[in-house]
Amino acid sequence: MIEGFRIPLGDWARVAVDYVTENLDGFFTFLRSVFLGMFDGVDFVLSTPPFWVVIAIATIIAFCAKGWVFAILSAVGLTFIVGFDQWENAMDTLALILVASVIALVISIPIGILAAGSKKVSAVVRPILDLMQTMPAFVYLIPALLLFRVGVVPGIVATIIFALAPGVRLTELGIRGVDSEVVEAGQAFGASRWRILRQIQLPLALPTIMAGVNQVIMLSLSMVVIAGMVGADGLGKDIVASLNRIDVGLGAEAGLSVVILAIFLDRLTATLGQGKSYLSRLIDRSESRRTASVDVTPVLSTRS
Repeated sequence: MIEGFRIPLGDWARVAVDYVTENLDGFFTFLRSVFLGMFDGVDFVLSTPPFWVVIAIATIIAFCAKGWVFAILSAVGLTFIVGFDQWENAMDTLALILVASVIALVISIPIGILAAGSKKVSAVVRPILDLMQTMPAFVYLIPALLLFRVGVVPGIVATIIFALAPGVRLTELGIRGVDSEVVEAGQAFGASRWRILRQIQLPLALPTIMAGVNQVIMLSLSMVVIAGMVGADGLGKDIVASLNRIDVGLGAEAGLSVVILAIFLDRLTATLGQGKSYLSRLIDRSESRRTASVDVTPVLSTRS
């Protein structure tokens, strides 16, 4: 180390945060109100009905997406959460994940589309994404706490920042992976750039984009404990409490509840990313059987 030489990065960061808190306090107060209102609304929808209603709806969604096996396992897993007395915490956590994931996707997918359409945008975005993915998540909490105060909102903000990268990367990758000949065919027929994106590139890139959605949700779940450290209600708060008290039982119950939520959301989004759901496949199968029976009937009548 050179004697007397030091880059005052910490001082610069302090000055920047102080400037933002002093001059943009109204904006961040408004942003806090928006995020808190979104969280309260989703949490109200999930927590107000009896647990069996939510489990029934989740089971129906699981059946439509992937079939009976997934539906039964989802119902059993969610019932375990009720048995652990972690249902309210699980719904708080799910509300945080849904709000953070939706905001992250609303930001990341358009950026991914821009990056796919411009090499200059991609060159600027990539190092920023590298920084966001490699920076320890705890570092995001420091400015988030100063700007949004203790509670669920700093957890949402840190989760959004942490989960953005895969949404941008996989959206860009999916659109760049579309066959150039298909795009050129659209251009040859006089389709506009927006129409090519909407009717050719996005539909063909949808499986990759849905993989990005899946990763955004999974990374949001991994931030549950960190959100609990800044006062956000949910399973993360119980995990932090179990760590402080060295309570193995509480930690196991809250941790297993996180695992059940993670498996349910992972399998659900992965299935949606594959294209047709189980219900749509059943409908197509019944339609094909009906068509086959209609086609065979005249032949049989002629032979008789």
